[in-house]
Amino acid sequence: MGDSQKKCPNCGQWSSWDRNYDDRCDHCGEYLAQEEKRRETVKEEEKLRQEKDWMFRVDPTDNAWIKFWKKAGNLFYVVFMAIMSFIMWVIAALPG
Repeated sequence: MGDSQKKCPNCGQWSSWDRNYDDRCDHCGEYLAQEEKRRETVKEEEKLRQEKDWMFRVDPTDNAWIKFWKKAGNLFYVVFMAIMSFIMWVIAALPG
């Protein structure tokens, strides 16, 4: 799959490209997919931030009582969302 090429956004030369975000220019060494690499990094940071900020995240340092209530909250959230999704599906399916 090494027969594809991409024009380097930095130096303007054509380089071999395997459609990978980590591929670098053969001439200047810069990333060939700089924008995509930046987007991937931002997406990963946002995912980590959301996981950290989740109110029912069970932290290993929490005591047993807090862990119990966070797990119960997670369970309630999943059940509630399942019921709401089913109700919305029924409402959407009724007219058809």
